[in-house]
Amino acid sequence: MHAMDTASPHGTPSPIDWSSWQGVIHATLMFIIKDGSILLIEKKRGLGAGKMNGPGGKIDPGETPLEAVIRETREELLISPVNSRKLGELWFAMSDCPDILCHVYRADDHVGEPTETDEAVPAWTPLDQIPYGRMWEDDRHWLPLVISETGFHGRFVFEGEAMRWMDMRTGIDWRDG
Repeated sequence: MHAMDTASPHGTPSPIDWSSWQGVIHATLMFIIKDGSILLIEKKRGLGAGKMNGPGGKIDPGETPLEAVIRETREELLISPVNSRKLGELWFAMSDCPDILCHVYRADDHVGEPTETDEAVPAWTPLDQIPYGRMWEDDRHWLPLVISETGFHGRFVFEGEAMRWMDMRTGIDWRDG
């Protein structure tokens, strides 16, 4: 494991004591990558409405993160991911909503046809045309790691929708966690 960036773009230390931080909301994201494209969604409601992201959402009581990400992908796109594996964790300290701990998964295939729902519009996107300008600011720092199948842990501080600080660590094996 090594640090890629341990401070904000301005070199400031973290404003958060991460040693005692706990995510209030536990959530998931799924990225299906197949034939040189990634399956993104345009969120229609909730946190990040109008942004592009992967399907996902809150973990229900009694659910594992893997169970939650499969359920959320089914609910949002009416498909089931195949060969899902955890590649990362994202810790978000947020100014205008509860802090979020997000488990990030990748799959190589799916069963079913991605279908628009009340929550999401599916968008197969070539890997070299990812619309980072329509995504959360932090995505450009960790989504390439999902694509390259590199395990990671990211910590981010947001003020509204603006990222104020970040720390990315790579080389993490999440198979047991």
